[in-house]
Amino acid sequence: METKELLKKIRRLEIKAKGLTRHIFSGEYQSAFKGRGMTFSEVRDYTLGDEVRTIDWNVTARFNNPYVKIFDEERELTVMLIIDVSGSEQFGTKNKTKKDLALEISAVLAFSALSNNDKVGAIFVSDRVERYIAPDKGRKHALIILRELIELKPESTGTDISAGLKFFRNTQKKRSIAFVISDFIDDNDFVEGLKVTRRKHDMIAIRLFDPSERDLPSMGIVQLYNAETGDTTWVNSSSARVRERHRKNFEEFEENLFNEFKKCGIDYASISTDDDFIMPLVQLFQNR
Repeated sequence: METKELLKKIRRLEIKAKGLTRHIFSGEYQSAFKGRGMTFSEVRDYTLGDEVRTIDWNVTARFNNPYVKIFDEERELTVMLIIDVSGSEQFGTKNKTKKDLALEISAVLAFSALSNNDKVGAIFVSDRVERYIAPDKGRKHALIILRELIELKPESTGTDISAGLKFFRNTQKKRSIAFVISDFIDDNDFVEGLKVTRRKHDMIAIRLFDPSERDLPSMGIVQLYNAETGDTTWVNSSSARVRERHRKNFEEFEENLFNEFKKCGIDYASISTDDDFIMPLVQLFQNR
């Protein structure tokens, strides 16, 4: 991608993400992750999206202007984006690939964190850690994360989410919030890695999928290509039985995956490349 085109894409992402953060996600983010600490620290001016329950009514009455309480626990968090960049993330049959969707979601999460004075970092993982961006604050830092994700050319097409989780545990000693953004198509056992990581960190899973992975289009005999292994398979997509088996496999995979998330105590959302990701994220935050 040429530099001029890259800058335009990043700028579009920034404008969209900041708009969503300002009008939708800021308050939801605070409610879901900031919580209320035990030790009162200070007050600050009320801003759109702050919870009513945090208003300090005594100070508000005294100065005739709304103020909210700040607690020590609220002052700064670290948000890590653990993003799957394996071969399957390049797949997409609609207007965007799973990587495009991951990029948009990452932009919103990054700017939501920064707008709440939190640090944000990223780990890009295939079957190895492809890139690590240490947590930091500021607009420039968020744009670096997005640029690196756009430009990244992974060394491997495979998937091993556990590699990213292990790296995360080794680098982040302080309790952090980790968003694992992936299709979770991983032949390796990543569940144990989730359990171990969950003991110290707040974990959220965002599962990405393409609609054709759920509903196989009727297109006659087609060749399916596995971007991670290079294997190909011929299937008769016109067969109702084949399409039904395809959908059943998808549903079983999704059910098993979400059962594992529940066992681990991990909040999750499932988002399709042809859906608007806003409502699933808002619902995810509200459910917390």
